[in-house]
Amino acid sequence: MAFRIPKAVTPQALSEQMKQGESLNLLDVREPVEWAEGHIEGARHIPLSQLMERYGELDPAQEVIIMCRSGSRSGLACELLHEKGYKVVNMTGGLNVWTGRLVRD
Repeated sequence: MAFRIPKAVTPQALSEQMKQGESLNLLDVREPVEWAEGHIEGARHIPLSQLMERYGELDPAQEVIIMCRSGSRSGLACELLHEKGYKVVNMTGGLNVWTGRLVRD
């Protein structure tokens, strides 16, 4: 049986939540070169390849909205964190379909 993430959010819905001023816990699991090209302001960056070593940096009491380029790696990250007891939400479609502003550090 395939693993099912309990929650998902579209980029459009996430953008709306941000416009409403909601306090959100965002995690971008793309690689550093992708992050440098632009990311959502306020997101934390932990590449998927480092997630199992660094997941302790996240607060298990807070819901984490996870994103990547297309929604595939973030889905895997959701599965990994869900198994560790984290509350996770996958941003479906990823940054490929994000229409909001991106920032560069």
